[in-house]
Amino acid sequence: MTRIFWEQERCKYRLVVSQYVLNECKLGDSEAALKRLELIADIPVLEESGEVDQLASVYQNLLGIPDKAKTDCFHLAICVLAKVHFLLSWNCTHLGLNAYLGIRDYNEKHGLWTPLLVTPEYFLSQDEGEEGL
Repeated sequence: MTRIFWEQERCKYRLVVSQYVLNECKLGDSEAALKRLELIADIPVLEESGEVDQLASVYQNLLGIPDKAKTDCFHLAICVLAKVHFLLSWNCTHLGLNAYLGIRDYNEKHGLWTPLLVTPEYFLSQDEGEEGL
């Protein structure tokens, strides 16, 4: 799914990343990290801010996300503040459907944007004519 997304779907969207994404791409095997960084080298990077830090802390408390996964909260917060339409993830452990419902409720009460939390499969299903979320 990941390869299909990067080969066939990425060109259909205006992608953005954050420094948090860049930092995660650098982790692990150095050859694999280099390949990940090459894949995203041409993608614009969203700017970090104190507001992102504050909102990430709110989400961590709201969702009960452990410190080891706090980066997920930064991904979410920067997408909310930049009004990114989709937060694409390959891992929905902490930002799955239940989390999405809580995020949406919180954001609606506070006048904040809520991105859709999706996996690559979401975009591939759109090609097949499905409604998705």
